[in-house]
Amino acid sequence: VLFSWVFLGMERLIVCPDKRPDALCSLICFPWAAGGTSYFARWAKLFSSSIEVLSVRFPGRESCCKDPFANDMTTMVNEITSILLKVLQEKPFAFFGHSFGSYVSFATALHLKEKYGLEPIHLFVSGGHAPNSEALLSIKNIAICDAADEDILTHIEFLGGTPSEVLQNEDLKKHTILAFREDIRILQTFLFEKTESFIPFSCDITCFNGSEDKPHDLEAWHDLSSGETSFYKLPGGHFYLLEPSNEIFLIKHITRCIENAGL
Repeated sequence: VLFSWVFLGMERLIVCPDKRPDALCSLICFPWAAGGTSYFARWAKLFSSSIEVLSVRFPGRESCCKDPFANDMTTMVNEITSILLKVLQEKPFAFFGHSFGSYVSFATALHLKEKYGLEPIHLFVSGGHAPNSEALLSIKNIAICDAADEDILTHIEFLGGTPSEVLQNEDLKKHTILAFREDIRILQTFLFEKTESFIPFSCDITCFNGSEDKPHDLEAWHDLSSGETSFYKLPGGHFYLLEPSNEIFLIKHITRCIENAGL
């Protein structure tokens, strides 16, 4: 019964369109607020055969749209971990998260390290503040429950990244606004306090950002790992990664980092 539950959970919450059992490493991708798995599902074909790409499907969207949204970050991380644990225990893994996904990937990595002694070989984060940065307080102070749908929609349109056909369909648009609202609410429940002597990770961390995006506080990532921390600014706004030339750079760079990790 447990096996069938894990398998069903894997199929529902983790998308792996190109299964590569012989891959040396799993790359787990965490999408942005209100985002789904379709973008990272494309990555599965773009990486070399040594890397298997899996995309996390957050509760309450796509084929799980009738499922309830997670109550808080802890609930979401526990659910993701319980489903992914077997995969992560079998072979080395790396995380890539964009925007909201960067915070979920960090929270998941932290939980894996603290509870299971597992750590990514590399943490790739994109379009977000360091989780120990005071800049994150500005997001935590947004009164998301009081925000009008029109204001949230304006913000989603300003950020870009949501296909126009989604925003032109009334039902899809409503669900996108709801998912965005819920994801920001979940981010506001995320608590991480960095103490002076606590360095959670030993893996390398790479931070990507769009040159036209609002500035993110990335320097604080230095304090979260004893490994190397590097920073790359790519042309474009918050969704710079959707630009084909930037996507090519990301895939080449991520591949090189994973292959150089001495697996």
